[in-house]
Amino acid sequence: MEFGFTTAAYVVAAVLFILSLGGLSGQESAKRAVWYGIVGMALAVFATLVGPGSGLWLLSLLLIAGGGMIGTYVAKKVQMTEMPQLVAAMHSLVGLAAVFVGLIAHFELGNVLAMSEEARHHLDGFAALLAHKTPVEQSILRVELFLGVFIGAVTFTGSVVAYGKLAGKVSSAATKLPGGHMLNASAAVISAIALIWYCNTGGLLPLIVMTLAALFIGYHLIMGIGGADMPVVVSMLNSYSGWAAAAIGFSLGNDLLIVVGALVGSSGAILSYIMCKAMNRSFVSVILGGFGGTAGPQMEVEGEQVAIDGDGVATALEEADSVIIIPGYGMAVAQAQQNVAELTRRLRAKGKTVRFAIHPVAGRLPGHMNVLLAEAKVPYDIVMEMDEINEDFPDTDVAIVIGSNDIVNPAAQEDPNSPIAGMPVLECWKAKQVFVSKRGQGTGYSGIENPLFFKENTRMFYGDAKASLDQLLTLIQ
Repeated sequence: MEFGFTTAAYVVAAVLFILSLGGLSGQESAKRAVWYGIVGMALAVFATLVGPGSGLWLLSLLLIAGGGMIGTYVAKKVQMTEMPQLVAAMHSLVGLAAVFVGLIAHFELGNVLAMSEEARHHLDGFAALLAHKTPVEQSILRVELFLGVFIGAVTFTGSVVAYGKLAGKVSSAATKLPGGHMLNASAAVISAIALIWYCNTGGLLPLIVMTLAALFIGYHLIMGIGGADMPVVVSMLNSYSGWAAAAIGFSLGNDLLIVVGALVGSSGAILSYIMCKAMNRSFVSVILGGFGGTAGPQMEVEGEQVAIDGDGVATALEEADSVIIIPGYGMAVAQAQQNVAELTRRLRAKGKTVRFAIHPVAGRLPGHMNVLLAEAKVPYDIVMEMDEINEDFPDTDVAIVIGSNDIVNPAAQEDPNSPIAGMPVLECWKAKQVFVSKRGQGTGYSGIENPLFFKENTRMFYGDAKASLDQLLTLIQ
């Protein structure tokens, strides 16, 4: 009876998770989609607690309460600008959990095989599932848990490095050890040999060897990826965590874990592919830790950056009929989205056409800018994707860039040796006037110089984005 309830609950939870993923594709349905996910997860946890093999109630409840308290504290403390590194940290926990579950499954299988036939008949839960497996099924189980531990270990160290890069604790530059990709390939070969060794012996040593090799692969892969590719890395690690969960789901015989892992893994892979296309990156290249790259020196930027004050920007906006605003991570850091929304309302009230141009990898997290603008109640219908608005820049009076660098960098089209060569960008320099809100003359997170800042029709509006917009709002009533 309890098994039937658990199965039915898992089916309902799986449907809710699918509805949740589908709803997240649109801003208006996203809030409802989040609740689908919350209800689905609550149902899944409850069904697992009361299902076959349930027990250790006090420990389970204590762990759930402790995790809930930590999650609540983190959710309240972490700012929106810190969400990318928080997501990376969450992925690392999923990977670590997969490693632990896989190792525990290995030990449990060893314990069951050491028991007598009579003792096996009195087992329940996961141990009972193992006791009824044939030798062939046991071999398949070893492959499943091996893959779960391997993907989990890669996800764990890769996510820790991604967190360090996003949080500024590790250099954002692509860094490889001497030997580069040969080290990764060697670690992968060692892992493959360990799999054969493990399937033949069932011992712990090959599992440990593979875990160490996988931990190195995760570390070295992500260290070899530069800051410009970090949005892709976050979605890629999301995919890895899903496949790790699916592999462990096969090991545990948990259908819901398989379904959810497959959903997360496939959606993360699809998102990574879409983002790679948006950045003109090879999907395989990014997965392999930046394999390939550009050769030769980058094109030198000539000219100087010309500054402008708030009065000059306000005058240009008053005279403009059409305005396109391009938000970036700098806007998020300054928490200037509310000011941007207020400026938009005032300009539209004056009869001006105001729209937002969103690059697929604006910020350090997919959809980062969309979430910030939605939070500030910017109308959905004036928030446009790159492909929808790029052709309109030549007919635009003023383009305002707020805290963006790579996504508006002409070097992507003009310099074949640029690290972002070939990447589709927002062609804001084609507007009649361009104003760039920026803290200073630095190159930004990815460390790539931007010729846009030196063009004749570009003026630099230096200062903190929020303070600069506060000044504009006092001038534009």
